[in-house]
Amino acid sequence: MMRALPVLSVLSLALLAGCKPAASPASAADPAAATTGRSVATVAEAFQTPMTPDDNIDSPASWTTPEGQVWLIATAKATDKLVIYDGQTGSHLRDVGSLGTAPGQFDRPNGIAVVDDLVLIVERDNHRVQVLQLPDFKPLGIFAAEDLRKPYGLWVNKQADGYDVYVTDSYDAGEDAQGNDILPPLAELDKRVRRYALKVADGKAQATLVSSIGDTGETGALRVVESIWGDPANDRLLIAEEDETYASEFKVYTLEGKFTGTTFGRDAFKAQAEGVMLRTCGKDGWWITTEQGKQRSVFHLFDRHTLKHVGAFQGNTVANTDGIWMDQNASARFPHGALYAVHDDQGVVAFDWSNVAKQLSLPLECAK
Repeated sequence: MMRALPVLSVLSLALLAGCKPAASPASAADPAAATTGRSVATVAEAFQTPMTPDDNIDSPASWTTPEGQVWLIATAKATDKLVIYDGQTGSHLRDVGSLGTAPGQFDRPNGIAVVDDLVLIVERDNHRVQVLQLPDFKPLGIFAAEDLRKPYGLWVNKQADGYDVYVTDSYDAGEDAQGNDILPPLAELDKRVRRYALKVADGKAQATLVSSIGDTGETGALRVVESIWGDPANDRLLIAEEDETYASEFKVYTLEGKFTGTTFGRDAFKAQAEGVMLRTCGKDGWWITTEQGKQRSVFHLFDRHTLKHVGAFQGNTVANTDGIWMDQNASARFPHGALYAVHDDQGVVAFDWSNVAKQLSLPLECAK
């Protein structure tokens, strides 16, 4: 996200001062504590898309067409559009959308997710979620504008009769004299994530608000939020804490929105926590998380079950990464899938998962 750091209230600062020592509740709950040496492997990027600084690229997602072509779709915050690349080569294919409030238009598109033939886009400045149908990017519906104030990211959980959509909302309490966001009191952080039930039928997408999520305790509170992902098989919802004045870490909630008491990653990250995805491997797998270093991004992997740190890698060039997207589908270029990561707000890079697994000694073949 790399937004201005929030200004804490006097009470929040007092609480913060009490949680700095290593023996704080958050650190004590961290499964990665004392297991994260700074050993970072280097994996060469498979490709880099054209760099377009004016776009301010934020987050990627991928979709495989019925003909087998992989589309890499990225949100462009500054130019209010989607940028479509070839997911095998990185070449630019076309752009979709323009500035506006009408269906198919965007105002600072940020988070993106693809499920089935749907692409969902979070628009921060239209404070809404838009649903488009692929391959034509046909607008099917808009929802959440009456609830969201400053949304950023989302995760979509497919259900038998529709989809659960979780949207992060990093609203603030105004700005200070220097233009920095003011963090609301902890008691007002109970709507940091909104959960919607989405149904698509007869060419229309309709969603209803199911619940609002956000612990108001010191350890579980979601101070600055954007990236979110879930693991239905283990009833886990991971949310990145991006308030660096507090900690860079991930908080673990249930899918119903209850804070589990577990946080992790604080000892691993040396820069802001950002994108998160789950790479499954049968019943096992790894959480892929992003440390948004300005000079070089580092991608930390944590065990799907224990949340223990199992390795970290960086590319040769990729830096300042916002969103990431794990595509596990086999393709001609990437037989074991690809990890896509935004590069310095200007483009996207791809990593061949085969190379990542080799460098980190991870199994490529997984038991069912």
